[in-house]
Amino acid sequence: MIFVVIAFLWAAILLYLLLGGADYGAGIIELFTSKANKARTRKTLYRAIGPVWEANHMWLIITIVILFVGFPDIYATMSVNLHIPLTIMLLGIIARGTAFTFRHYDAVVDDMQHLYNRIFAWSSFITPLFLGIIAGSAVSGRIDPDAKDFLSAYIYSWLDWFSISVGLFTVAICGFLAAIYLIGETDSREEKKMFVSKAVRLNIAAVICGALVFLAAAYEEIPLLSWVFGNLYGTLAIFAATLSLGLLWFLLYKGESKGIRILAGFQVTMILFTTTYRHFPNIVILKNGGYLSLLEHAGHQKTIETLGWALLIGSIFILPALFYLIYSFQKRKANVH
Repeated sequence: MIFVVIAFLWAAILLYLLLGGADYGAGIIELFTSKANKARTRKTLYRAIGPVWEANHMWLIITIVILFVGFPDIYATMSVNLHIPLTIMLLGIIARGTAFTFRHYDAVVDDMQHLYNRIFAWSSFITPLFLGIIAGSAVSGRIDPDAKDFLSAYIYSWLDWFSISVGLFTVAICGFLAAIYLIGETDSREEKKMFVSKAVRLNIAAVICGALVFLAAAYEEIPLLSWVFGNLYGTLAIFAATLSLGLLWFLLYKGESKGIRILAGFQVTMILFTTTYRHFPNIVILKNGGYLSLLEHAGHQKTIETLGWALLIGSIFILPALFYLIYSFQKRKANVH
């Protein structure tokens, strides 16, 4: 049952990147859209993420619950040593959701709308930035369980070049996903062209930020190259992601807007697989040479069994309802068009 729980944990992280990440990416796109196009872009964003934006955070909640219930040592270590970036990320989620609600559903349209717009756009950037910083910190080997001072325990555990570069890479990936998803959300040829242009730029940004991750890893003496290319499965995953990227741009050139979403999701899946496979089951690497393992530091066997069954039974009810929600609004959009 432990592997069932781990599978749900990995799937929840992946789905949060694919769905919640694209949700953040919509705000990132708005942040870097010219003033002349902001109103039109914002209207498309409303139509795309308005109905389901709250449901995307379900995957983050599932991730937190699995760690809290099934892996309390891992949850405690991360929530204590990384409480500053975690707090900033959570504040970003709250600020973003509040601003989106106020600017979208507020009956009074006044100058506060400009403030809501800025909060939504900047929190859409800051939240995935710190989400990536947290992920990078977990495997950077900078978390020091023996720290004796505040800086070593709560600042240097996450404030390093590697974690920051992973955060920037996460931002670029989120923006890229959103641009790819949004291409199919508009019938306007001009808007499609704009989102394709943004997808290209964000794809270039992701490549640059990915290179920065490897440079920062080398500087911080983190064996990232070995994790990614030191095994057959990782090499094959990177090769498959590269091929799918070429196919994605070919389909874009042909004017396709549906299959490209699957290809973009596949690339993110391969990236997550590559970066987690090599050091599995170790989810947190500590500064003292130790680690926190999903197998060795799991909760009591009875707790894991109960959690596993709860996830299996819960998915029978939650997943069909979620897919039906997405299908219903996609169908409604099609009828509106």
